[in-house]
Parts: sequence; C-alpha cells; structure tokens
Amino acid sequence: MTETVKSRATFAVLAAILRPLMNAMMSKEWKGAELLPRDTGFIVCPNHVTEIDPVVIGHFLYNNKVMPHFLAKASLFKVPVLGAALRATLQVPVERTTAGANRSLETARQAISDGGGIIIYPEGTLTRDPDMWPMKGRTGAARLALQTGAPVVPIAHWGAHQVFPRYAKRLYLFPRKHSRVLVGQPVDLTEFEGKPITRTTLDAATGRILDSLTMLVGELRGETPPAERWDPAAKKQKRTGRNFESPAGDAQ
Repeated sequence: MTETVKSRATFAVLAAILRPLMNAMMSKEWKGAELLPRDTGFIVCPNHVTEIDPVVIGHFLYNNKVMPHFLAKASLFKVPVLGAALRATLQVPVERTTAGANRSLETARQAISDGGGIIIYPEGTLTRDPDMWPMKGRTGAARLALQTGAPVVPIAHWGAHQVFPRYAKRLYLFPRKHSRVLVGQPVDLTEFEGKPITRTTLDAATGRILDSLTMLVGELRGETPPAERWDPAAKKQKRTGRNFESPAGDAQ
C-alpha cells in the first residue's frame, strides 16, 4: 500500500484540521515513540475504549512520521464525507464475511511489505469490560503477524474516554482533559514461528499480544490489571452494537 500523492495530501489536510482540535481538547503526554520500527513494516495494536481512539492513535503516529492505516468497519466507508476520507487515506475496509476478511488481510499484508504500519485493534471492537480493561481479543492481528513476520507493537492510551465516553452522544470538553500514550516493546512471538497457524496457536499469540497491551494500560492507569481477562461470550454479551449488555442471542 504505497502512499500516493492524494493520500499524503489528504492526510496533511486532515492533520491541519484535527491536530489543533485534539490539542485544544486534551493536553498530551506521549512516551516510547523511539520504539516504533523505522526500517520495516509493522503492526500496531492499541486498546479500544471509545470511538475517538483512532483519532488519538492517528494523531500520535502521524506526528511521529508514521502514516496511520486502520482496519475499519466496511460500513464506515458508506458514511458521507467520512467514507471519502477513509478511501482517500487508504484505510482498509473490514467485512464480516470470510472472503471479505481475507481481502482485508491481503491489503494489510501489502501495507506491511511496503514498509508501512497497519493498526489493528486486537479486541475487535470497544471493550465490554466494565472497568475498560482490554478484553478477550480476536485473532486477526496475530494471524497477520505470524503470516508476515512483522513486529507487533502494543500502544496503550488513556484519557480520551473522559472527552467522549464509550457510546456517548456529546463531547465533555471542560475542564480540559489529559491524554496519555505509551508505546511498548514489540511483542515476543518467537515461540510461535514455524508452527502451523491453528486456532490454538492464534489464540495463544493473541493472548500474548493482549498481555503486553494490558500491562501498558495498567502502567498508564497506575493500577493492577484484573487477573482474568473479560470474555463477552462467557458474560453472554454481544461483541458488536451499542446494546452489548443484552444477552448474545437477543436482537438489537
């Protein structure tokens, strides 16, 4: 996914608009940017607590000269204005069908081979954990890492949810909030190299990624993460939709 003149120009326009707004809404404290790979393509795995997370992570990466490319819900590409911006900046649509998911991963592989960064939320959606710790994840990031050998870089952030709480309908701008971002060391997945990419392997690698991410979140929060990761299926919650407290089988 080589950057085009159009994508770079669109990023520049969006940055000119969004960076001043983000700086006005939140003071920022960024640590660990030196850990971002500069000589190879890589996978970024952030935690996911509110809908404005991608702007926070995108702001951080763009300021550190990494063009942010997200795996985003295909439905977002149909939203007026937003969809055009996503397409212009070469974001990757994710469909829920098997064929669609495979196409998304192929596009992500191309981005990595071109030396870029691809952002995948390992939880797959906003966390369902009541205390907003990273929950049990999806295997897409692990699969891509094992298929490509690309390093996985966990990036934790905390504070944006105070500006826009999960599934809120308005921003909370006053008093001005504080956003923190912390980059971790690439996740060690060497024990899975060369093994068949089975469900067991993917689950274990995903757990390793989320362990690293959760420890970073705990460091930012100054708290000890829970001993057991929240599992929506075990709690009979939906993984998608706003009404996630309803039993998994209920209609939205």
